[in-house]
Amino acid sequence: MFNELRTKASAILNTTDLTVDQRLQELCELLKETVPHYDWVGFYFKNGDKEELKLGPYAGAPTDHTIIPFGKGICGQVAVSNQNFVVPDVQAQDNYIACSITVKAEIVVPLFIDGANVGQIDIDSNTPDPFTEEDERFLEFINAEVAKIYTL
Repeated sequence: MFNELRTKASAILNTTDLTVDQRLQELCELLKETVPHYDWVGFYFKNGDKEELKLGPYAGAPTDHTIIPFGKGICGQVAVSNQNFVVPDVQAQDNYIACSITVKAEIVVPLFIDGANVGQIDIDSNTPDPFTEEDERFLEFINAEVAKIYTL
């Protein structure tokens, strides 16, 4: 599944007749609709010079979490740690920001441009402990492709 998705994702991201946000929106929708355990897919980006993340394109239920301070929640922690964060059970996390009572697990992978952490892809799942190393490698690939088209 992920190999086929790599091709489709690259094709979306390389569609130059769409804005970057439109391409990211299509990508979020593709991932949410195609990967059974991806129930919410979105991008957060560093908000200018502020120590916070701002919600970008996403697919899934609306969220109140449009601004996340660095260090707060899983996304905020990744903004500081620069490391992937896989949460098999969100209930077991002290610093988790609940978006929906149906969310059971989360994975956040940072997005780097020229070595700087500029954002991340965030996936929520209503399935307990669904994320594997294959998900991590796939999302790292996605972010590397996004980094090619995203401008600061």
